[in-house]
Amino acid sequence: MKKLVIKGGRKLNGTVVISGSKNAALPILAASILLNGETTLTNVPNLLDVITMLRVLRTLGIRAEYYDGGKVKIWNQNSIKHVAPYELVTKMRASFFVIGPILARTGLAKIPLPGGCAIGSRPVNIHIKGLEQLGATVRMEHGFVIVSANKLQGKRVYLDFPSVGATETMLMAATLASGKTIIENVAREPEIVDLANFLNQAGAKISGAGSEVIEIEGVDALHAIEYEVIPDRVEAGTFMLAAAITGGDVEVNKVIPTHVEALIRKLQDAGLKMQIEENRIRISSSGRLTAVDVRTLPYPGFPTDLQPQMAALLAVSRNTSVITETIFENRFMHVPELNRMGADIKIEGSSLIINGVEKLSGAPVRVSDLRAGAALVLAALVAEGETLIEDQDHHLSRGYENLVEKIKALGGDVVVPNPISALFNKA
Repeated sequence: MKKLVIKGGRKLNGTVVISGSKNAALPILAASILLNGETTLTNVPNLLDVITMLRVLRTLGIRAEYYDGGKVKIWNQNSIKHVAPYELVTKMRASFFVIGPILARTGLAKIPLPGGCAIGSRPVNIHIKGLEQLGATVRMEHGFVIVSANKLQGKRVYLDFPSVGATETMLMAATLASGKTIIENVAREPEIVDLANFLNQAGAKISGAGSEVIEIEGVDALHAIEYEVIPDRVEAGTFMLAAAITGGDVEVNKVIPTHVEALIRKLQDAGLKMQIEENRIRISSSGRLTAVDVRTLPYPGFPTDLQPQMAALLAVSRNTSVITETIFENRFMHVPELNRMGADIKIEGSSLIINGVEKLSGAPVRVSDLRAGAALVLAALVAEGETLIEDQDHHLSRGYENLVEKIKALGGDVVVPNPISALFNKA
């Protein structure tokens, strides 16, 4: 899906079913390294990032297969290799999650410094410092992080920042450590709770996930289980915003409303009507919304992964909004592309000043990262005329399962052109 052509101006109507969470599935797949036997995961989204993580597991000597319907089977019965491949880890940042489980299982892990979306530095020093505090020896060599420990030792650890990745790395590593580990100032995201639930079902002793302090009592081994991944709150939020920006009427099914509460509050402040039930949210919009100010924060604050999509909505809302980004220093790459479509957005330091306009116009735009791509899709859905979205690095396929099909089912006009036929048409 390197290109999308979207004809805007159609209101989205109908029902969309949210897929499993990418950001929960990836660390759970990494954590499967810790489990002995045959593990089955369900509600796993069919995404490029998931396929990449499965390839990482296979290079480590684990059999991992994806089946239709979102099922993954993992056979972990052999010795684990301790080196993760450069070409995969540098492609996707979440591949770095395997460092904790490999270290805990084998006593040695050699992992390349990670890649991923270029939305900020996102250093892994917090991960490494945490592993050092559990007794690991760390050295850097030729672009690899090499960590070793005969046996990790439980300890009280304080994270300098409530990093999601560092929290998950520490959580996985400490499950097989000796004694009790107490991690303070941890991230509280739902995906961390899901990871802890997965590990506990497999025999771990973890308490406090979802709060600011997590306690882990180390165990000798974990056993294989069957587990269902939670729904993707970012995909749910993206479709909520898609309904709002197009003035549509959409029922978002298989969503956990508390996971998107910060977005719900902002949309209500902007004048959007919603019906909220246990696992569904219905959004109905009949006109332009009112400006609101947004500040991204760690969960339960407004998620940075919905900031670009929210900017697209506010670009066509009434009056002036301000978005302040506090998580990533380079997460405004969608702004020049939105402005190409007629938006009036100015970058001032870590904030966006968004003067709402009545309409956007279709234009050729390029995707710089995953959530920026989602913002451009939303803008294209409401813009007059045709928008060509170039996604040469397949960012959208990394994070949204069946995105085109879901938009079409809601009445959106989206086409994935054949590159060969498009070339002949131009000729």
